[in-house]
Amino acid sequence: MIHFVLQEKLQRAVLEILPDADISSVLIRPCPEPKFGDYQTNALIGLAKRNKLNPRDFATQVIDKIEVTDFCQPIEIAGPGFLNFRLKIDALSATLVDAAKGKHLFYRTALKPRTIVIDYSSPNIAKPMHVGHIRSTILGYALAKTFRLLGHKVVTDNHIGDWGTQFGKLLVGWKQHLDHKALERDALAEMERLYKLVNNDCDKDESILASARKELVKLQDGNTENRAIWRKMINLSRHQFDEIYSRLRVEFDETLGESFYNNRLKGVVDELMAQGIAEESEGAQVVFFNNHKALKKQPAIVQKSDGAANYTTTDLATLEHRQKTWRPSEVIYVTDGRQQLHFQQLFALYDRWKPNHGIKLNHVWFGAILGEDGRPFKTRSGEIIRLADLLDEAEQRAYKTVSKKNPDLPKDERHEIARVVGLGAIKYADLSGNRHSDYVFNWDTMLALVGNTAPYLLYAFTRVRSIFRKLGDESLAQPESFALDQLEELALAKHLLRFGLVLEQVVDECRPNYLCNYLYELAGHFGAFYENCPVLQAKGETRTQRLALCKITGQLLQTGLETLGLETIERM
Repeated sequence: MIHFVLQEKLQRAVLEILPDADISSVLIRPCPEPKFGDYQTNALIGLAKRNKLNPRDFATQVIDKIEVTDFCQPIEIAGPGFLNFRLKIDALSATLVDAAKGKHLFYRTALKPRTIVIDYSSPNIAKPMHVGHIRSTILGYALAKTFRLLGHKVVTDNHIGDWGTQFGKLLVGWKQHLDHKALERDALAEMERLYKLVNNDCDKDESILASARKELVKLQDGNTENRAIWRKMINLSRHQFDEIYSRLRVEFDETLGESFYNNRLKGVVDELMAQGIAEESEGAQVVFFNNHKALKKQPAIVQKSDGAANYTTTDLATLEHRQKTWRPSEVIYVTDGRQQLHFQQLFALYDRWKPNHGIKLNHVWFGAILGEDGRPFKTRSGEIIRLADLLDEAEQRAYKTVSKKNPDLPKDERHEIARVVGLGAIKYADLSGNRHSDYVFNWDTMLALVGNTAPYLLYAFTRVRSIFRKLGDESLAQPESFALDQLEELALAKHLLRFGLVLEQVVDECRPNYLCNYLYELAGHFGAFYENCPVLQAKGETRTQRLALCKITGQLLQTGLETLGLETIERM
């Protein structure tokens, strides 16, 4: 594909001049202003400065070394040393012909596939999944899909919270206050009720708190009854979690809870002490980061004064297990931004404990979901919104809209459209913005048929599909070339070519919003093409070429949406 060949030729030209240069950052990107060209690189400027060269002179030398006349017009130097590339129509046409034949879809799989472990979702046992879990779940799954699309091996691990002090209180509640019928109706709601009940009682009565601690010790010591209740809590919780994941079409390769690592925790602390990394402070084992500027005043506890481990200890054991089991080149943690300090400590600590681990440790954090009042998104009564209820409401709202616009569709079809559109709207609203930013949850915005929304993109896909429904059984001819003599055809074709570069940007920065923006722009280009370039009414080779452009656009839209975790539908 042209852009990858162009990038490789650019990198080889740089190496001819600077044989020791790091060319990993010598990349081409779509030109932000089409009037200046199709692709651009600014990488030569920084490279020249680091090597004490004049950037424009260096850019001129690089141009002299690049052989791209077969698919590019003369390369232009702009500003302090930008290179602008403009593709020839013949080269663009040849790439489209190959895509129409199914040889590629403008991306390529990795030449050197990596192994990536992605940790996302991570609900707590005995608590319903709530709106706060949606961002980690959707973002993590979209990243996994993108890495896999590019040929990498991905291991997804749902690190569930199935151990800790809360189980002492849950055990007291289970033994003394359990409502069996309520448990059958909604296990997580009943367990949440038990925890709140006993937690409140503990604040009022020291003897109940003592009972909870006693039950926790019995659980930790392997008491048969407590272990059996604990396992039932896990099974009931996971059953309801799986119902949510099934609705969201989200999957995991592994679901290893915190309890999986219990037997390793003491060994982790012992090793940290033996290596002089952890030291005693007020009865606890603590790691100080005296040589780490950002963490100098933020020590990490790895063993509490009562001998108990904590999240940091468990996460160290988890990371060690992942390194030994899957030998990843990267481990990605997808959590909200409030955990930034924890992961800074974890990564710095692991670097000291396992200095030769060679893994890229990456905390992909995100902002909060806000209500329209600018506060954390909750019910009117101030309670956290359960994720199942949110998904129900999305489908119900979408069903009302579908029924209003297409009342003649069969009821079952309206429900299926509402499911795909409603759940897709929630996912897309979450993925389409900068993940570091908070976003305001607004039903009207996310379900709108205009703007950068899932309904708009799904509708664009159905417009493509409607063209081929009208064709019926007519066989499609294979174009021998693409003339691209209409501006809208040319703009659509050039945008199609950029798909692979966008996917690489997504995995490089773990930002699915790049793909969302690309698909939104693609839908816009297709809309302009559809309005200005007759397809079915065209004749001869023009009709063949335009039908092929429609087919490729539909394939790319579907691939892009599915990579984001969205399903597609034939009509809306």
